[in-house]
Amino acid sequence: MTSPSQAGVVEKTAPGTEGAGPAGLAPRQLMWRRFKRDRTGVISACVVAFFFAVAVLAPVISWLYGKDPYTTYGLDRPELLDPLTGYPMKPNGGIDGEFWFGIEPKLGRDVLTQLVYGIRTSLLIGLAATVLSTLTGIVIGVVAGYTGGRTDYVLGRLIDLLLSFPQQLFFVAFMPVFTALFVSPQKETPTYFRVTALVMVLWLLGWMQLARLLRGQVLSLREREFVEAAKVTGASPWRIVRRELLPNLVTPILVQSTLMLPNFVTAEAALSFLGVGVVEPTPDWGRMFAKGANFYEGDITYMFFPGIAMVVFVVAFNLLGDSVRDAMDPKTTR
Repeated sequence: MTSPSQAGVVEKTAPGTEGAGPAGLAPRQLMWRRFKRDRTGVISACVVAFFFAVAVLAPVISWLYGKDPYTTYGLDRPELLDPLTGYPMKPNGGIDGEFWFGIEPKLGRDVLTQLVYGIRTSLLIGLAATVLSTLTGIVIGVVAGYTGGRTDYVLGRLIDLLLSFPQQLFFVAFMPVFTALFVSPQKETPTYFRVTALVMVLWLLGWMQLARLLRGQVLSLREREFVEAAKVTGASPWRIVRRELLPNLVTPILVQSTLMLPNFVTAEAALSFLGVGVVEPTPDWGRMFAKGANFYEGDITYMFFPGIAMVVFVVAFNLLGDSVRDAMDPKTTR
């Protein structure tokens, strides 16, 4: 008697399922297999995880490094800055064994810890806005698509109206208005309130695309046989949405969320760059770009590190979103 391996038994797959993975695996396992085969997606995931680790461990990194983003080392130690120009005395922005990324012109603050804490600030704001926008987009998109009728019409026109606004212009215009509603112009706006206001403004103007996408998906899904069967069995609308519709919306929700986060991070950086977001002395990506724009003629190194970090983060997150979409698409083979 011969074993299956000796007899040369070959597994057969159904037509059109080549590359879908072994039979019997759950869709989540198949998705994970496809994702692991995508080198670009795995590398992008590692890069994104690194940025989040840096943001979470910012105080630990600062403690190990022995510097903080607030101390004006250049003013405390006159030998670090040129007394006439205010630029670092050492070449390449003052990079040496003590200050790994150099020091900030004029004040002499450490660039590495400013960047680490700046990543922490920008990711906190971007992540909070992404979560709120995703939840809002899911609720409004599913309600509009499933209920239909007048509710769908009103919500659809609201989405169209908000999408017609030039977002960057309204971000800049809304921030001072939103802040003035709660803080007197004679008083200095607290940092925590500025962060909260940024999250609120990004959220209020950032959920529409996901809602519109999900509305279209639900309009198609509600006519499918499995939804009709659930209605016949007497399932409540909430049960139908939770058990029949939402599982079929996971892919667009995840893909759109991975595209939202880098967009919110860059939008927050742009607001801080324009002076209506996070301000001194709170470390922030956008504030570092604004400072670097004043120093680039005499010290371009100061802008180099936050610029490279921003580009790498945005590119990695966008590539991760593409890889997640491909992995969750059963028609994709790798």
